[in-house]
Amino acid sequence: MRAVVIYESMYGNTRQIAEAVGSGLSGECDVAVVPVAEAGRTVISDADLLVVGGPTHVHGIAKPSTRRAAAKAADEPGGSLRLEPDALKTGLREWLDSLGKSKVHARAAAFDTRLDGPALFTGRASKAVGRALRHHGYDLVAEPESFLVTKQNRLLPQERERAASWGARLAAACADAGSITSVN
Repeated sequence: MRAVVIYESMYGNTRQIAEAVGSGLSGECDVAVVPVAEAGRTVISDADLLVVGGPTHVHGIAKPSTRRAAAKAADEPGGSLRLEPDALKTGLREWLDSLGKSKVHARAAAFDTRLDGPALFTGRASKAVGRALRHHGYDLVAEPESFLVTKQNRLLPQERERAASWGARLAAACADAGSITSVN
């Protein structure tokens, strides 16, 4: 089984989660973890499972204006934020908009990184990512998942391990060809 993890990351947290999800998937799958800026149609064309995630910006999926604001924050003198190399290239929102309908009932899952706090206050990009994937013909194998960061923009302890465990559960759900169920 082939799994592809596509991610957008501004400061590295979402990249770390994507890599951990990929690690969890690797027990059952041949896995590629790819930044969205490098995710052409051929990257996902033969995937049995597509896992897509990005940071939550202004309660939803990042857009060009929020990516520019994140870059500006990283440029502040004395700050500890470091912008990812592909941060200002094609974003997840634009990539999702460019997807056509899946020709087969491919499987997918959605995740995000967001501030630690009630989703009502922080937002959750993963919900919109999941809706977009369903719109393009993908069957979600899990409810959208959030991985949490602090106000200082650091992953909470254990989030990488939780992401790897979630990836393993996704792989197990997909290994059972008849199982399209929640793995939360």
